Amino acid sequence: MRATLFIAVLLAATPVSAQDTSCDRACLEHTVDQFLDAFVKHDPAGAPLTRTVKYTENGQKLPPGDGSWRTMVGRGTYRLFVSDVKAGQAGFIGTMREEAASPENREGTPVLIALRLKVERRQISEIELLVVRNEMAARNCEKLGAPNHLFVETVPAGERMSRADLVKTANMYFSGMQRNDGRGVYPFTDDCDRFENGARSTNAPPRGNEVGKPRPDPKTATMYSGQWTCREQFESGLLHFVSRIRDRRYVAIDEERGLVLSFAFFDHMGGDTRHYATPDGRQIAAGPTTPWTWELAELFRLEKNKIRRIEAVLTQSPYGMDSGWSSRDDGLSDRARDVTGAR
Repeated sequence: MRATLFIAVLLAATPVSAQDTSCDRACLEHTVDQFLDAFVKHDPAGAPLTRTVKYTENGQKLPPGDGSWRTMVGRGTYRLFVSDVKAGQAGFIGTMREEAASPENREGTPVLIALRLKVERRQISEIELLVVRNEMAARNCEKLGAPNHLFVETVPAGERMSRADLVKTANMYFSGMQRNDGRGVYPFTDDCDRFENGARSTNAPPRGNEVGKPRPDPKTATMYSGQWTCREQFESGLLHFVSRIRDRRYVAIDEERGLVLSFAFFDHMGGDTRHYATPDGRQIAAGPTTPWTWELAELFRLEKNKIRRIEAVLTQSPYGMDSGWSSRDDGLSDRARDVTGAR
């Protein structure tokens, strides 16, 4: 009894900085669950928030408890974690349920989210949330069941890439897509696959009026195809209408699993940027006819300096909008920024 009391007194007297406040993979994932539980209960006090916590939702700074804190009513079934233990950053892509207009729909409407938490001393000091209010996107993810096995498999120790190389290679994806000309170095594995809002956007089977027709040839087509591989899409030069990929923030890096989670904006400027020539001279008109911005979270699985799997969560935002975490100059810049704080 005396020994137990002595230990308790000793711990109480030990400065907080000397106590074990580290947060491993299990701790980071548990913290995400704590946040989501508090979120659906509409109760910020139920999450381990710091007194000065910063919260943004779809790029807007809000006080905890406002915005979707008021409307989320349940958790979905799709759950994908990105745990950056070195930096104390927890990433999450998953589904939720939001209050439905019809009172008969008690389970709520499915929505898709991407989330980043900064965890310091086991408390949440930053919350960055992207909500995609697209029921089909959420249902697409839930139809996938569990996340693809590549997102949870460990890379052999001798094959792991450094944090810097993970970011460098992932950023080649954005640089290769921005005003794509088909002439860049595109670091994809032969079996690379990309999913956007839960739907396959590479190596896809024919859909709609594609059924029964020959597979488009990347060397002669005038519009890029979801039937092509990652490399074929980029080498076609037909993604040129993506005018600018900016505010490229790399927010969680998991060296053990070869994962990089990024937040960014894709600008389509419209007008003259819709008209361009491919490397072999084909004259193309493609892309949105009005200024258009996608706000997105994009997750990469990398192996041996190549991208093997991509999962993106995206929604339209006001053209030129910032993330709420960058200066205006950085928000308009297309340079890569590792904002995790770990090196």
